[in-house]
Amino acid sequence: MNKRMISLGLAVGLIALAGCNKNQEGKEAAANGTEAVKKAGDKTIAASLDANSKYASLAKAAGLDLTLQGAGPYTVFVPDDAAFDKLPPGTTEDWTKPEGRPELTRTLTYSILPGTVLAEDIAKAIDNGKGKAELATMGGEVLTATKDGDKIVLTDAAGGKATIVKADDTMANGVIHHTDAVLMPNKAS
Repeated sequence: MNKRMISLGLAVGLIALAGCNKNQEGKEAAANGTEAVKKAGDKTIAASLDANSKYASLAKAAGLDLTLQGAGPYTVFVPDDAAFDKLPPGTTEDWTKPEGRPELTRTLTYSILPGTVLAEDIAKAIDNGKGKAELATMGGEVLTATKDGDKIVLTDAAGGKATIVKADDTMANGVIHHTDAVLMPNKAS
């Protein structure tokens, strides 16, 4: 019960950032997201990642695999391996070096939202925001969500775009949305 209340509170809080908390529809969407996660079983986000994927190896290098094994809940935008291949040559290799770990951590936490936010929740936030919703990340920055037809498109701080290609993989501690690009935070100063 307590875990459910925390999850619902975080989901409703995120929707509030997107301007949806003023209506019952947004609150119901957040509650539905929490229910979907509750039905997901015991598998965590970390346990559900393909151990051979680039995201899983980078999350482990950043120490985020332990976070994604925790209670959460979290919403994680996971790029496919092809998305990492689109980065400039040497980027992922540089991130795994000790001096690159802070940038790796910033990049990965930029694609994690606190709480459980299903694709339906994001779509409603976009509709209620007149075509745009801002999503606060665990990295302390903002992603902008819009629609392209029936697809949800996320725009990062650099103006790069990632489309959710597979949504709502619900786990015991949150939800995964698979994307076709790596979301990049603001450049570190």
